[in-house]
Amino acid sequence: MDAYAIAQGTDGYALMKSAAEAALRALRSRWPTAMRVSIVTGGGNNAGDGYALARFAQAAGLSVSVWAVVSPQALRGDALRACEDFRASGGRIGAYDGTLIADTDVIVDALLGTGLSANVRDALAQAINDINACDRPVLALDLPSGLNADSGAVMGSAISADCTISFVALKTGLFLAAGPEHVGRLLFDDLAVSPPQAPRFRALLERLSETEISRTLPARPRDANKGDFGRVVIIGGAPGMPGAVRLAGESCLRVGAGLVTVATARENLTAVVAGRPELILYALEEAAGLEELLRPADVVAVGPGLGQTPWASAMLDVALKCGKPLVIDADALNLLARSGRSAPARSVLTPHPGEAGRLLGSSATLIQSDRLAALHALQGRHPESVIVLKGAGTLIGAAAQIPAICERGNPAMAAPGMGDVLTGAITGILAQCRDPWRAARAGVLAHALGGDDLARDSSRGILALELAETIGRWVNL
Repeated sequence: MDAYAIAQGTDGYALMKSAAEAALRALRSRWPTAMRVSIVTGGGNNAGDGYALARFAQAAGLSVSVWAVVSPQALRGDALRACEDFRASGGRIGAYDGTLIADTDVIVDALLGTGLSANVRDALAQAINDINACDRPVLALDLPSGLNADSGAVMGSAISADCTISFVALKTGLFLAAGPEHVGRLLFDDLAVSPPQAPRFRALLERLSETEISRTLPARPRDANKGDFGRVVIIGGAPGMPGAVRLAGESCLRVGAGLVTVATARENLTAVVAGRPELILYALEEAAGLEELLRPADVVAVGPGLGQTPWASAMLDVALKCGKPLVIDADALNLLARSGRSAPARSVLTPHPGEAGRLLGSSATLIQSDRLAALHALQGRHPESVIVLKGAGTLIGAAAQIPAICERGNPAMAAPGMGDVLTGAITGILAQCRDPWRAARAGVLAHALGGDDLARDSSRGILALELAETIGRWVNL
C-alpha cells in the first residue's frame, strides 16, 4: 500500500513526516508529562521515521537524544533526508551506547521495520536487549523491532513495547503468536492511505467486533417458542466422562438454543441431569440408536469427552453421515485425523494447536510458529468446513472468506473445559442462525468476552462452568 501510494503520486517523504507527526501525538497523549525522549535508530525507513520524529519532538520543546545503532552514513533515500533535516534543525546524533538510554522518560524504538526475515543481527539484538532491560516506557514505531511483521514470531530478540503505533495498514504479526505480548497498547494511523479495490490489496485478517453477535442473533419476536431456535444433539461423554458434555450442553442452552439433547454413556446420565435438568438425556449405547435420535436434529456437536475407543469411532461415523451441520471438537477431531477423512460440508472444526497438529500430521509447536499458515492448511484439508483454530488470538477461516481473528480472551481461560463451553456456544448459535461462518465468529467472540468478564477479578482459577453461566450476557447485546 505504501509503495502503491507513492507510485500514484504521494510523496514518500511526506508519508514519513506524517508518520512522525502521528507518533508525536501518540507519545504526548500516552506520556503527557514526559520531557526527555531517547530515540534509538537502525538503518532503514523505520529509522527515517525516528529521525523525523526527533525533529518534530525537538521543535515541540522536548529534550531529544538520538542514538544510532547503525551509522547514519548507511542511510539512503527518504531515511537519509529525514536524518539530514534533523541535523539541519540543530539535532545531534550519538553513536549508540546502552549505558546512556536509561537517562530518559521515554524510549522510542526506531530500529527495524516490516522487512525483517532473519534473526536480528548482533548489534541490533544487543540494543533490543538493552532497551528491554532498561525499565523505561517504550514507544515502538510501526511494529516492535525484531517481530516478524507477518507471523508475529520473535526473530531472535524483539522489543517489548508499552505502546506501538502502526502506520498505513495493520500488520498481521501484531496480532499473531508473540505479537500481542510485545506490542503493548496498539494505536494506528493510516496516514490517509486507503487500499484500492484490487485483489492484491485484499485484507489478510479481519478483527471481530461486538456487532458480530447482534447481527447473528437479532431480537426475538414476541410470539417465539423454543422450537424456533433449533434442536441440538451433543454426542460425547465416554463412560465416566460426564463433565465435557455437561459443559457443552449448559453453554448451548445459555446462548439460546431451543432444545438440547445430550447423548452420552448411560453411566453419565445422573451426573449430567442432576447439574442441569433442562437438558434432555439419551443413553448412548449403540450406533444404530443414534441414527434415529439425529433425524429431527437441526445441528449436531460431536467430541466432548468422547474418547477414542471403538465405541467412540462408531458414534463419530454416524455423526459424519447424518447430513446435518456438525460442530466437531476434541476426540472427534483426533479420530478424524486418524481416519484421514475430510469433514462434511457445513461443519465447524474447533481444534486447539495439538489437535490441529494431528489433523495436519504436524506438531503443536509448528502450528504455533505460523498460525495463519496452519489455518490455511487446515482449510485445504477440510475445504467445505469452517475452521476455528483455538488459542491466544483464535483464528476463524473458511473458503472465500477473509480469515477472522479474535483479540479478546485472556490467560485465565487456560483451564479445563473451556473448549467444551466454546463447542456448546458455537453449536447453540448455529442452531439459531443456521450459518456456520457467522455462528463460529459470534460463538468465539461471546466465549472470549465472557472470559474477560470473569478475569476482571481473577487472573487464575476461573472455572469453565462459570464461563458457561456468564456467556448468556454476551448473546443479549
